Amino acid sequence: MQNNPLVIGIDCSTTACKAIAWNREGRAVAQGRAPYPLLQPKPTWYEQDATQWWHSTCNAIKQLLSQINLTQVEAVCITHQRDTFVPVDHQGQPVRNAIAWMDKRSRKQVAFLEQTIGRDRMNQLTGRPPDMNPCLPKIVWLTQHEQQTVARTYKFLDVHAFLVYHLTGTFRTSLASADSMGAMDMQAQKWATDLLASLGLQEEQFAELVSPGSIIGYINDAGAAATGLPCGLPVVAGIGDGQCAGLGANAVGNGRAYLNLGTAIASGIISSEYLVNRAFRTMYAPISGSYFLETILLGGVFTITWFIEKFASDLHLPNLNLCPEEILETAAAKLSPGADGLMLVPYWNQVMNPYWDPSASGVTIGWTGTHGREHFYRAILEGIAFEQRLAGDAVMTAMNQRFSEYVVMGGGSKSSLWCQILADVTGVPIVRSTSTEATCLGAGILAAVAVGWYSDISVAALSMTDTGERFTPNSQTQVIYEKLYSEVYKPLFPTLQSLVERLTDLTTVEQS
Repeated sequence: MQNNPLVIGIDCSTTACKAIAWNREGRAVAQGRAPYPLLQPKPTWYEQDATQWWHSTCNAIKQLLSQINLTQVEAVCITHQRDTFVPVDHQGQPVRNAIAWMDKRSRKQVAFLEQTIGRDRMNQLTGRPPDMNPCLPKIVWLTQHEQQTVARTYKFLDVHAFLVYHLTGTFRTSLASADSMGAMDMQAQKWATDLLASLGLQEEQFAELVSPGSIIGYINDAGAAATGLPCGLPVVAGIGDGQCAGLGANAVGNGRAYLNLGTAIASGIISSEYLVNRAFRTMYAPISGSYFLETILLGGVFTITWFIEKFASDLHLPNLNLCPEEILETAAAKLSPGADGLMLVPYWNQVMNPYWDPSASGVTIGWTGTHGREHFYRAILEGIAFEQRLAGDAVMTAMNQRFSEYVVMGGGSKSSLWCQILADVTGVPIVRSTSTEATCLGAGILAAVAVGWYSDISVAALSMTDTGERFTPNSQTQVIYEKLYSEVYKPLFPTLQSLVERLTDLTTVEQS
């Protein structure tokens, strides 16, 4: 074994590929990063050139390798954006752009799946009800609108499968990457062949499945030439970025849940039982026989970024070197809980759990002439916290278990105000992950176990992660938020849902 051995975690996200070399203690030793664009050919369509995933992965790895001794590297593991796929030919080359997770062209296909397969059957089989986010309705869209593309397609690949092919030359993917395709028989751990057949699709059009954490292949000559990695280096089967963040935060036992305050907000807890419920989606966990019960809010930090860009980009205090977010954070912290009567439902990008409503949009109530930008900023933070309460309570009820704490990571976790609001609204202590790259660290943990550094995932996660500042619920503030949540927030969207749906129907122009 080499002195100071390293493993490489590769995170191929929505905006960039990042490669980080991790040591035994979970410390980042070197890293590289290469961005790629998100394409928007039509207002509600989001695509990417999948070859950019590969080129950026190669560039990020080369940057990393320039900082370390190549002989230190013992394995690589990939985590990635989920619910995104690309059709490829026999040589693994894209036959069209990849369709990204936030793409909204498949609203009619979701309705088609509900009618032909059934909402409850889809939920029980695949771990989630019909929804625009997973790949399946987008693939159905291709079969209905781009038949020539489908005719030229050899495989529909998730991001993990695409990169694994270019590294190893094999069409394989991890169970915990394929689950976001929305076409898995989750309990049988295989493609849902009957479901696919009913849609005119076949299992052979998808990648071969392997367990997360196992060796999925080895760097081949072409992969070595492109990346600089040694030929024969093990490639460890990874997991999607949401599950990987949970692993990188050590949310793999003791009632711990993870809470990733990113562009979208993902939260989850590990379960040894296969549970399905409209309140969450069920994904594979990195521990054999276990699942992550996961909730997603698509309009997370994205909603804050939107607000800053549209309404607060002029806020600057150059003498104090404060950005708009810092100014609003300071002002919002001086407001009382409840933002002086302003409340927000944060469905800026439709809603998944618990309503699974592609027609949903954001709601703001309580506006008066006394409100300013700081009130709206605090209402966003509180609205997302109320939504996390809604999601978390449902998961805890389904499990018959309370969370011991949320381990938070992501850009939003830097806000002490938001962390405290989350603790006060949910009643669950909030503790920060000390790793700013918990997602990529999760991939490193999988690789560390695969090469024998640790006996199992739990031991590795304990050894390679740590937590920092803790935020405990304030009992007085909890009383205020409890009334706001139970008497106003919780019934708010169900009361308005039919009107919001009708508004969407009257004002949406379908893209084809």
